[in-house]
Amino acid sequence: MAFTEVADRIWVARYDWFDVNVTLVGGDRGLLVVDTHASGLAARGVIDDVRRLGVGEIVGIVNTHEHFDHTFGNAEFRAAYGEVPIHAHEIAAERTVSAGERVKGLYDAEPHDPHRDEVRATEIVAADHTFSSAVALDLGDRMVELVHPGRGHTSGDLVVRVPDADVMLAGDLVEESTLRQAVPGFGDDCYPMDWPLSLDIVLGLTTNASVVVPGHGAPVDRDFVEEQRNAIGIVAETIRDLAGRGVPEGQALEAADWPYPREELAAAVRRGYLHLPRSQKRLPLV
Repeated sequence: MAFTEVADRIWVARYDWFDVNVTLVGGDRGLLVVDTHASGLAARGVIDDVRRLGVGEIVGIVNTHEHFDHTFGNAEFRAAYGEVPIHAHEIAAERTVSAGERVKGLYDAEPHDPHRDEVRATEIVAADHTFSSAVALDLGDRMVELVHPGRGHTSGDLVVRVPDADVMLAGDLVEESTLRQAVPGFGDDCYPMDWPLSLDIVLGLTTNASVVVPGHGAPVDRDFVEEQRNAIGIVAETIRDLAGRGVPEGQALEAADWPYPREELAAAVRRGYLHLPRSQKRLPLV
């Protein structure tokens, strides 16, 4: 089976492409699917796995953020299960189509990528049920909470909390994947200065016994999340310190020790310098 039960009626499937996770949360009203993979073709494979699992029908979709590897299966799930609601944070929903079209453009320039055609052929469908802070979804005999803890991997991240099972689906706010050596996704739309505070809220919603499912990689525990929060916090405070001492952005990567490889942090430094208030920056020393 592609899906493995990690807690009562919560199944996680980990797919090789992007080492991405798709999660099912079951209730007596049906299944909530959290994230839908990176193309229509890939999503059809996920749907086959859901049907083989045989634990119910999909009654709702959640996108943890707008990136294509978490949203490009939306249309296929609706084709298979009808016009089920798609839930996301309001900012993620607003940006899903533009972010997806941008990725399609990047694949246009990669004629030898084996996934190029399936990505380009995917219909992009954005969430139609949105919220700003938090919302609860009723699956009948269980409630599922969607929480926007703040900005981090993107500006529209959400986490999915299943209180009765003590499970947290953290999306890409938490990264375990060995494909990236568990380096968080500091992309061109990240918020490194906010990310540690957002993870503080996530940690406040967990216990020592919580199972935390990252967007990519194996499930982890609260200690792993705390360690990653502290490492991201070091990135943020290092950026703050360098900018406060007048170190130019272009020299920042080489001017300090970092908890992650420098080649993974170029966007984090650029975005961090951009988001710092003027009062926390000094003019470069010459």
